[in-house]
Amino acid sequence: MNRFSRIVGTGSALPGEPVSNEELVIRLARIGVETSDDWIVTRTGIRQRYFAAPGVTSSQLGAEAARKALAAAGMEASEIDLIVVATSTPDHVFPSTACLVQKELDAPGGAAFDVSAVCSGFVYALATADAMIRTGIANRALVIGAEVFSRILDWNDRSTCVLFGDGAGAVVLSADTRPGVMAARLHADGRQGNVLCATGSISGGEVIGHPFLTMNGQAVFKLAVSVLDAVARETMAVAGMSLDQVDWLIPHQANVRILEASARRMGIASERVVVTVDQHANTSAASVPLALDRATRDGRIKPGQHVLLEGVGGGFTWGAALIQV
Repeated sequence: MNRFSRIVGTGSALPGEPVSNEELVIRLARIGVETSDDWIVTRTGIRQRYFAAPGVTSSQLGAEAARKALAAAGMEASEIDLIVVATSTPDHVFPSTACLVQKELDAPGGAAFDVSAVCSGFVYALATADAMIRTGIANRALVIGAEVFSRILDWNDRSTCVLFGDGAGAVVLSADTRPGVMAARLHADGRQGNVLCATGSISGGEVIGHPFLTMNGQAVFKLAVSVLDAVARETMAVAGMSLDQVDWLIPHQANVRILEASARRMGIASERVVVTVDQHANTSAASVPLALDRATRDGRIKPGQHVLLEGVGGGFTWGAALIQV
């Protein structure tokens, strides 16, 4: 009998109250950084984002999203035997954020580890958990994307500090005889690592290198649009399907221009693209599961439909997964 994994529950967590562009503009003006709501919306499509308060961590947001996903799945945390957390902003060097989530959920015993692929992280984590379920290593998994990117932003750099927000999204994957995750493909090109990076590290009790995120926006745009199109077609081909059979496209929510350009290149109508970047900004590994949860809970995504998830981010990494709901 064939063994697959299916998404049986989704959840999300956003910290505090939304911070509008107008409020962010005022905050930045206090430190001498000039920008405007029009500048942000025109270039990114972002209208608000969420920032975690001091002391609020990726593991806390991840655990909150996980609880909601478990509730949607009708499961208890004790039934989970695998936790994979995608994050670039872990609570500590170690233990892993996944182990901290496991502790918070009081669900010890199963495997728990982090995946570091930045904005592609959730797709990487989903593909990893799917493979472990297919091979019988696990039966029920929590796959989480959780970030507090506000902690690694240079607030004097308006080209990056207006782009990001904090949050977490989660799904419950369960073994099934019916295909759920139908295909996934992952890629990376370490030669392009310098176009989007945060190169700081801890050594001898000190931060070594640059502690904040840096980005070459034009290079990221060109790479993202190209690789997202290619990996979408590759993933659909593996599934034996074509792009016109995709009911919903959920790309990494980086920038509305990238979303629109990618969809155009794939021939997918804008009405079939889930967009939450205007509400959440770029939440890195959390952006795809946040968008998936939003579209699931508001009824857009219906049972039996095919949803293509895509991520692209620093590393340089990219990947896609096709799921049937």
